[in-house]
This record gives sequence, C-alpha cells and structure tokens, in this order.
Amino acid sequence: MGSDRNLMLRLSQILASFAGILVYLFLALPVLVIVLSAFSPEAYPQFPPQGISLRWFYALLDDESWRDSLIISVILLVVVTPITVMLGTFAAWALARLEFRYREALQAFILSPLMIPQVVLGIALLYVLTAAGIAGMISGLVIGHIVVALPYVVRTVSVSLAAMDRRLEAVSMSLGAGRWYTFQHVTLPLIKPGMVAGAVFAGVTSFGEVSVSLFLSAPDTITIPVRVFNYVDQTFDPTVNAISVIFIVVAVAILMVIEKTIGLVKIL
Repeated sequence: MGSDRNLMLRLSQILASFAGILVYLFLALPVLVIVLSAFSPEAYPQFPPQGISLRWFYALLDDESWRDSLIISVILLVVVTPITVMLGTFAAWALARLEFRYREALQAFILSPLMIPQVVLGIALLYVLTAAGIAGMISGLVIGHIVVALPYVVRTVSVSLAAMDRRLEAVSMSLGAGRWYTFQHVTLPLIKPGMVAGAVFAGVTSFGEVSVSLFLSAPDTITIPVRVFNYVDQTFDPTVNAISVIFIVVAVAILMVIEKTIGLVKIL
C-alpha cells in the first residue's frame, strides 16, 4: 500500500515537471523563432534559417530612420523613468500616509490608465496636448508616457509601503526627526525594492508603448515601437526581428543587473 502511494506520488511529480517544461517551452518558442529568424540571410523571415548572417543587423544600423527612432525611444526612457518613479513614489506615500478627503477618488484617478482603453487615452491626450501646443513634440510624448507608466510605479511602491512596519517611522519621529528626514532616511531605504520594480515597469512600459505614441508622435518624433508597427504594416523582412533581438538582449541585461545588485525576488 505504501509503495503504491509512493509510486503515485512519484508519477504525479514527473507529470508536474513535464507540464512545467511544456509551459516553459511554449513561452520560449516565440522568442526562439524571432532570434533565429533575425539571422536569416534571406529577404524574408525564415524558420529555421537556411544560413547565418548579420545582414539585417547591418541594415538596421545603416538606416538613419531606425537610428533616429532608437534615439527618441532612449531619450524617452531616460527622461520618463526617473520622473515617473519620483512622482509615483510621492503619490504612493501620500495615499498611504496622509489623511485627506477624496483620497480613494484620487487613487482611482491615478490608476485609471490601467482600466481605460489605450486608444481612448491616446485620443484624449491628443486633444489636450494639441490644445497646449506640444502634440508631436518630445515633451508631449514624455507626458503621455508618464501618464501610462505612473500607475505601475504607484502600485509597486504602495505594496512596499503596505509591507513596511510603520512603527519604524514613528520611532524615528519620536526621537526628534522630522517627517522629511524620516522619509529620506527610513522610508526610502525600506521601499527601495518597490521603487526599483516601479522603475523597471515604467521603463519597459515607456520603451514599448505603441497606442498612445501613435497619436502623439510626428514624422520627426517616431519611437521604435511605432516604427516597428508601421514597418510590419508595409514591409515583411527580418529587420523587425533584428530590432526585437536587441530588445531581448537589453531586457536580459537589465534583469541580470537587477539580480546581481538587488535580487529579482525582492522586487517581484
């Protein structure tokens, strides 16, 4: 009887492991197809490739329009991420620590971009930023990306604030420290994992934003995702696969840096 139970337990473990492997393969297969197709020497994506060539990576680097779009996206990433983290951290702290009227309504308003369809949000931002005279400019894209990315920072920092022991702040202030000193030297170090997670989400959201960027970009401010979207609609060659490989490499590098410095477990 005991041997039958052990056999069934062992069999269930094998089936669970096999199912897990199938899930990982299912998730990794599209990435594998994109990566291998990017090295195809043919004029169209081919899997498996009949040879290995860096032809499409060279074509990507030689195309001025792709370089300009990459520069625009990098500028947005560098500008949007720190601003969003700063605004999101202060907003999350205010919602968690301050008592004021309509706090729930303000929280719902901040998180509303998660629920509003991106097309609707893009149209609304287009009207507002056009009236302000900055639609089609880098500043307009920065504002649009901040609006889209801010809820992610607020959510991740709010989770860290909720898990934090508030007595530490009370002890700091009872020893004579002011609210701002306590926030700088007690609260911020303890919610750092949430801020890092928010920065990752904000950066990824900004760098991959398509819907809002379609409405807010102009011919000289086209981001990489928008150019990929337009390129796929008009052309079918492995150039898009090459830019996708670059994105994958950058994402993996960021994850490795986070794992070495902070640890992925602390921000997930």
